[in-house]
Amino acid sequence: MNFIRNRQTHRSFQIILPYVLVGLAILLVVFNDSLGDEDGFIVFSLLFFTALTIWMVRWLIIQIKFILRLKKEKKQAELMHLKSQVNPHFFFNTLNNLYGLVEQDTEKAQQLILKLSDMMRYSIYEGQNEWVTLEDEITYLENYMDLHRMRYHKTIDIRFDVDAEDRSIKVMPLLFIIMLENAFKHGVEKLRSGAFVHIVLKVTTKFIEFDIENNFDIEEPCGSKGIGLNNLKQRLELVYHNKHELEISNKPDGIYTIRLSISL
Repeated sequence: MNFIRNRQTHRSFQIILPYVLVGLAILLVVFNDSLGDEDGFIVFSLLFFTALTIWMVRWLIIQIKFILRLKKEKKQAELMHLKSQVNPHFFFNTLNNLYGLVEQDTEKAQQLILKLSDMMRYSIYEGQNEWVTLEDEITYLENYMDLHRMRYHKTIDIRFDVDAEDRSIKVMPLLFIIMLENAFKHGVEKLRSGAFVHIVLKVTTKFIEFDIENNFDIEEPCGSKGIGLNNLKQRLELVYHNKHELEISNKPDGIYTIRLSISL
């Protein structure tokens, strides 16, 4: 509302001031012709060009502010669009699993529903914020891993090591989930046995390092593996421009690693 009100005020100023300048110019000519006063002419000239300079500078400032505001709104719109693409297939898959689990194991299905509800609430509400705490992001990842442990009947070696000096620092919401989701979707889900996902998160006051290593079936096609990571790259570029590095390694022996480093 303040932005709109200021724009209206500036518009009124821009409409009125040119007429004032024209009036000053007319007075300048009339005054100079009628009185022939050189000092008066100089005074009016100074007044005229001062007013003209003020109008031009103010107009320039208004345009710069408006352009910056548009850029910010465009950036926010792009981020909102990218965030809305995070996790949809995971939620659908989990709901499908719940359908069959309700009759087989009611208690387990109830636990799954609660976990899924917490994750959806976080994704929908907290995920739309500009920043969240690192603690909230860690809890979100832990819920995601717990859901996968409950979903599968096979044994999965999941390790999540966290070394954080301060878990109250602010980070971009849904920062790590795409990388973790990628490890499960293209690794765990494709392997019948021996699947593992090893995660290390290290955070100081100066940097964030997030590493994931997982195995995958080298005979399985990659499919649309790059879509989620491209989403992540775009979000990182918008929020952590020139402050991040994303390294990906896909080894022939079936080991996939990804490392994200962010300077704070």
